[in-house]
Amino acid sequence: MTAERVRGILASAAPDMPADLSGKSLENLDLSKVDFKRANLSGANLFGAKLDGANLTGANLSGAKLDLAWIMRANFTNADLSNASLLGLVVSSGLENNLAEAPTFKGAKFAGAHIIARLSRFDLSGADFTGAKMAPDLRNQSMGLTRTDLSGANLSGANLSKADLRLALMRFTNLAGASLRGANLSGADLSGADLTDADLTAADATGADFGHAVTRGARGLETVKGLTQR
Repeated sequence: MTAERVRGILASAAPDMPADLSGKSLENLDLSKVDFKRANLSGANLFGAKLDGANLTGANLSGAKLDLAWIMRANFTNADLSNASLLGLVVSSGLENNLAEAPTFKGAKFAGAHIIARLSRFDLSGADFTGAKMAPDLRNQSMGLTRTDLSGANLSGANLSKADLRLALMRFTNLAGASLRGANLSGADLSGADLTDADLTAADATGADFGHAVTRGARGLETVKGLTQR
């Protein structure tokens, strides 16, 4: 599959029949600014693909492989990324996240997805991370510990129920109204996080840092395992 062929398939799609690229190998292709709106990319291989400025609004990316994909300025609003692999996403051209280059994930579905990425300060409000796997693989850390970074991100109203957030960086993250029911927060850094009206029922916070976190109106605090700061 070439980039030109991908563009041709998308161009021939109709509003009532979105483009079908399911299971296709788009590995390392330059698909910058391509319009994938509502396209079926389920199970597609997008390893290392350049999706800078691409429109993936409402696209079906369930089970897709996006490891090392370049997603600066890409729009994933309401996209289905359930059970997708999102390891080592390239979200900025520099060492620090640049909000001018930030991808958009508002309302996206990450249920069951495997994610290791720098998502600090991004808008993930209302996103569904049910059962998502965001903990580092401690058996494969030859270049140092690589953790999912959600520091300062907007996760208000997000569903993180049963998500594996072990060792995640969540400093000053907006988790107002979010569901963390049954989430594994072991060793996570939630210092300064806003957990106003969040649901923490049956979460595991063993070794987690809740220093200066705001827990006003939070539910289920008495059921949280290992929580020492409230």
